[in-house]
Amino acid sequence: MEPIISVNNLSKRYKVFGRKKDVIVEALFPKANRHTLFTAVDNMTFDVFPGESVGIIGCNGAGKSTLLKMITGVVSPTEGSIKINGRVSSLLELGTAFNPELTGIENIYQHGQIFGLTNDEIKAREQEIIDFADIGDHINQPVKTYSSGMFARLAFACAINVDPDILIVDEVLSVGDMAFQMKCFKKFEQFKERKKTILFVSHNVNDILTNCSRVMILQQGKCIFDGDA
Repeated sequence: MEPIISVNNLSKRYKVFGRKKDVIVEALFPKANRHTLFTAVDNMTFDVFPGESVGIIGCNGAGKSTLLKMITGVVSPTEGSIKINGRVSSLLELGTAFNPELTGIENIYQHGQIFGLTNDEIKAREQEIIDFADIGDHINQPVKTYSSGMFARLAFACAINVDPDILIVDEVLSVGDMAFQMKCFKKFEQFKERKKTILFVSHNVNDILTNCSRVMILQQGKCIFDGDA
């Protein structure tokens, strides 16, 4: 079986400056080395296959979010390569791909257009998104007025209704109430039945054990375990 995600020798390093003026000095004089390097992801290689549900865990700063951002194309790797064979839908941070000045309805259409759907395709999914988000009349209000839980509801409802091959979720479900989390995990089950691929980052080990068949444990940018949950 062909991997749906193939990651090879992937690394991401960031420049760290001690003082703000060091940034300006290095920009004006490229040979002036005023930075140190922080390695967020260190030479990682793995494959994910269609239908797998992979939990990614680790302490804060272990490289989980950076890894997902590279897989989704938000961040470019310093070294290595990523090959994706399918449509990716992700919830990395609250508000990603949302315009705070637009209403919930308007953001549904903007989000769908970003993922390549036509207005007719979005219209066909509109009521299902509204019903899943279940935020009532707030759907007609600017999203800048939403609570974090309402944001998460609408974001998840949009993400699952672009018919992705790969769903990537980074911790954002933790801001929702228990009933909404249960609704999301039920959707995970439906995705798994349809052989969709899920990457799920959480600090809740029980959620990982319940929803994932495979676990990757990250520590200081390296994968120190990859196997059965």
